[in-house]
Amino acid sequence: MKFSTKEDLDAPIDKVFEVLADFEMIERAAMRRGVELQRTDILLKPDVGASWHAKFRMRGKPREVDIAITVYDPPNEMIVRSQLQGVESETQIELVALSRQQTRLSVVADLKPTTLSARLLVQSLKMARNKLNRRFRERVSDYARDLQDRAARL
Repeated sequence: MKFSTKEDLDAPIDKVFEVLADFEMIERAAMRRGVELQRTDILLKPDVGASWHAKFRMRGKPREVDIAITVYDPPNEMIVRSQLQGVESETQIELVALSRQQTRLSVVADLKPTTLSARLLVQSLKMARNKLNRRFRERVSDYARDLQDRAARL
């Protein structure tokens, strides 16, 4: 099941990618929301192989997810893979410079079930596809505004 959207930002591509790859800030934001996050790599700077293990509660149940950066191509692209209870996810984040001060952010998320129960979950999600697409676009739009604001402060 795929979700995709695009947003245009009023910020240079280099600054947008710098904010996008600020993993320490993302880690702090997740912990403020109650996520137990543990870095599982030994990298000193953002790159392929950066990985985390996270624990959180969603809909009253404890969940665990493993997250890894599989492609890291500054300032153009980053691909993040995650595995959550039988569902593998690959999220491609691509940046394209529209001009010196404008950047297009494209986000494509692909969910693939690996177990029978995950297949049932993804099948039920397909029934709510329009609502989920709208939520996905809204969340990416909010994140894009935040990226733009933080990039402007650099």
